Order: sequence, then structure tokens, then C-alpha cells
Amino acid sequence: MTFCEIIEAGCREWGLPVTREALDRMERFSDLLIEKNRVMNLTAVTEPEEIALRHMLDCLFLLTCTDFTGKNVLDIGCGPGFPTMPLKCYDPKLNITPLDSTAKRIRFLEESCRDLGIPITPVTGRAEEFIQKKGVRESYDIVVSRAVAPLNVLAELCLPYVKIGGYFLPLKTKNDAGDQELEQGRSAIRALGGKLEGTKEYAIRGVDAPHQVLIIRKAAPCPGQYPRRFARISANPL
Repeated sequence: MTFCEIIEAGCREWGLPVTREALDRMERFSDLLIEKNRVMNLTAVTEPEEIALRHMLDCLFLLTCTDFTGKNVLDIGCGPGFPTMPLKCYDPKLNITPLDSTAKRIRFLEESCRDLGIPITPVTGRAEEFIQKKGVRESYDIVVSRAVAPLNVLAELCLPYVKIGGYFLPLKTKNDAGDQELEQGRSAIRALGGKLEGTKEYAIRGVDAPHQVLIIRKAAPCPGQYPRRFARISANPL
């Protein structure tokens, strides 16, 4: 199957309508990622079909978890653009702020979005520092994150940004290690004002490990002392 056929098949299976324009944007972004990866280490996945499976479809599943339309979304630790770019390529009108501490990744996103004609305002910074900016604490409807940190660490970096009633949607592998990570993260979620409402499991044809999105609603304000400095978070997770 071609890049676009893989995306179409996956979206059809999940009941996501996808336009030709969206597919073209995703394929163009994949080309830009592969091209830049020759001079900059952005991803270990370098074949278009594998990018479609392991990056694009994996991130697009988020659109089945809640309505992103009109929501203020933050992508913490976006790396070279995941989940931000699959979602923005699918619908450029989505209001997503990608945040990453590595400036070269953010520059790549800016360059890619200019090429694609997609509006975006990425931020170079660390999650535990950007939270100090006026007006960002508990201001996002949805916070997403993928392949950044264990859940008990990730929750402290992400939940302080989520407004009451909003959602934190981390993408995780569904296996024994993932189940153990979820159990270890439950106390952190509660301490930070979150409530685990459930999980949505999914499989991608051609990818061995099943995946899941954790559905965590912000039920109460996050105590003001969080997030701590990253060295303290990692040394003593909640």
C-alpha cells in the first residue's frame, strides 16, 4: 500500500473522514521529514510507509477520543511534530501549540508549516518553565503528549496546563509495561487534580504492539507547587 492508501485505510477503520488535501499535506510533511532527517536526527523511522503507520496514524487516533474543534490544544514534547503535524495536516484550523525544548526541532516545524501553508505558533522551551508564563497555567482544553516520559513524570509536566473540565491525552503502548506504568501513575494523576476516566485501545495493521490513549479529565485545580524542577520530578516522581 502507498503512504496515502495506508492513511485512508486506517482513517476509514476508525470512522475518520479524510480529504485528498489532508492526505497531500501529510505526504508532503513526510517528505520534508525524510529530507531533513538526512542532516538532522529527527526520527528513526525513515520509510514513507512506516511513517504513515507509526507516526501519522498513531497520532490521528487522538481525533477519535474527543472533539478537537475550537479547542485550545498544547502538545508537550512535540519532537519533530508528533502529534501536532498529523493533526494540523488533517485540519489546519485546529489550534495546536507545539512545545519542545530543542530549538532545531521547532525550527523544522516552522519551516515545514511555511512550506505547507499551515498556520502555527510553536514554542521553544521546557514544560516546567513555560508554565511560568502569564496566562498559560490551566488554560488549555486539551494537552497531548507522545513518547516523552513515564506517566508519573509526564502527568506533572502536563496536567498543570489543563483547565478544569479539560483533558490530558497521553499516547502509550498497551502491554504489561504500559499497564504497570499506568498503575504507578495513578497517584500522580490524583495529586495533580486529574481523574482517569478510561482508556481507548487501538491497533495499527502492520505494527506489532497495540496502543492506547489514556483519557484523563482535569477534575480539580492543580496545587500551585507543581510542576517542580525537572531534576526533582525525575528523582522523586509523585
